[in-house]
Amino acid sequence: PVCQDRLMLHEKTRRLAAGPNFAVLATLLPDGAIQSHVMWVDCDEEHLYLNTEVHRRKFANLQSDPRVTVTILDRNDPYSFVEVRGRLVGTVLGPEARAHIDKLSMKYLGRPYSSRIQSERVILEIAADREVIH
Repeated sequence: PVCQDRLMLHEKTRRLAAGPNFAVLATLLPDGAIQSHVMWVDCDEEHLYLNTEVHRRKFANLQSDPRVTVTILDRNDPYSFVEVRGRLVGTVLGPEARAHIDKLSMKYLGRPYSSRIQSERVILEIAADREVIH
């Protein structure tokens, strides 16, 4: 089924994003090729949130072209997933982005984020234009 109610994300999208399920972020490279990354994800009622660093190619891709697809797989059944086609609608830097990566790390690893930060963390706020529920 396809969900196009833009007031809030589909219940299954919210459930999968709230749990320790992995997301695949697909962005467009400058030449139009697709680049994808496995990432941590969370959400509120209306948006998905991913966290990266400002020097990374995926962030540059989104600055040039905000279109994105995020696929979230159910860790217990990878044949159960959601595909969110949308766009980057906001970014958050600074202490809030640093705290967010710690929150995600606690959800996925059970401990604060310990990898070296090379530039600056940034939260990517993704709005759904279309959701495909599998």
